[in-house]
Amino acid sequence: MSELSQLSPQPLWDIFAKICSIPHPSYHEEQLAEYIVGWAKEKGFHVERDQVGNILIRKPATAGMENRKPVVLQAHLDMVPQKNNDTVHDFTKDPIQPYIDGEWVKARGTTLGADNGIGMASALAVLADENVVHGPLEVLLTMTEEAGMDGAFGLQSNWLQADILINTDSEEEGEIYMGCAGGIDFTSNLHLDREAVPAGFETFKLTLKGLKGGHSGGEIHVGLGNANKLLVRFLAGHAEELDLRLIDFNGGTLRNAIPREAFATIAVAADKVDALKSLVNTYQDILKNELAEKEKNLALLLDSVANDKAALIAKSRDTFIRLLNATPNGVIRNSDVAKGVVETSLNVGVVTMTDNNVEIHCLIRSLIDSGKDYVVSMLDSLGKLAGAKTEAKGAYPGWQPDANSPVMHLVRETYQR
Repeated sequence: MSELSQLSPQPLWDIFAKICSIPHPSYHEEQLAEYIVGWAKEKGFHVERDQVGNILIRKPATAGMENRKPVVLQAHLDMVPQKNNDTVHDFTKDPIQPYIDGEWVKARGTTLGADNGIGMASALAVLADENVVHGPLEVLLTMTEEAGMDGAFGLQSNWLQADILINTDSEEEGEIYMGCAGGIDFTSNLHLDREAVPAGFETFKLTLKGLKGGHSGGEIHVGLGNANKLLVRFLAGHAEELDLRLIDFNGGTLRNAIPREAFATIAVAADKVDALKSLVNTYQDILKNELAEKEKNLALLLDSVANDKAALIAKSRDTFIRLLNATPNGVIRNSDVAKGVVETSLNVGVVTMTDNNVEIHCLIRSLIDSGKDYVVSMLDSLGKLAGAKTEAKGAYPGWQPDANSPVMHLVRETYQR
């Protein structure tokens, strides 16, 4: 039995523990989907799936409530699969290991998947509770939300009977969302040229690790460190000074996750090694001072490594470093309608370097489509100045807040009672 069973309400936490036990990263949700379909059938609910795999469960109204407006509770099936670099975990096979740490439920070495596992558990717990009085009720569980909104885009037309939807994918306890950002993926692809590392140069792996990471939707505004941006900042400040040869740079794993680790392979002449070590130590102190409250476990490590790979020529090195260093990151604009809410943001999520090119993957979010378009134009201009190929794809619209909608009126009235 999971230790989560000691938490209340127990039915909700038992369902969440079961969800954690079944692997369900993006594109690998089928095992969990099959379990939920079986669970719904055992409960006697009507359940069906559409062409992209979304699940719809229906429960009839409580006696006497048949004429009430139908409501759909919505969640998504997939989770963001991130792990610490020293954690051995296959998200397609291994269960998440939740545990209780004080007032929090956490996972050992990985993301917990409470986005959106606790939302799924909440919706299913409502379905299972015979004491909840309700009108016609639907639960919609969508596929692959975290990696492209595949389920939402492919949702079967005219499938839902309800015209009131409650989305359970929120971030903060005790808060109700009345809007949501849309998004679009943006990629800059820069061609690279290489040359042999000069004789007498020593090679090192520069690792930035220990950052908290986080979801680029719910935590972009809290000031967490972005490993890609912090590591390239060091290179931008010292590459020319050290006559540094850049061999490799990689950081982040998902476009919608704030990257917690980044790695650069670099080489410097033997007579520059002491200066490099000193500058790395100084930069680590700078970051620890700047991020003292947010990133207490930040570490910048320099390790000697063997190397047989060519380095970027100076032009490619400088163009890449300047492009990544100049790429904006974080909050672009706050909302004028909803105080304290981010309107438009950008996450520099993944940097992947190969022999001949480097790709910078960003996720843009905005409550309003024009804000999203503005950031696309900024990144496109920046990429073209650097000579990079740029691509924006996978756009989905925002949900602009309406504080005066009938549902919001009902929610406020209910809360105040």
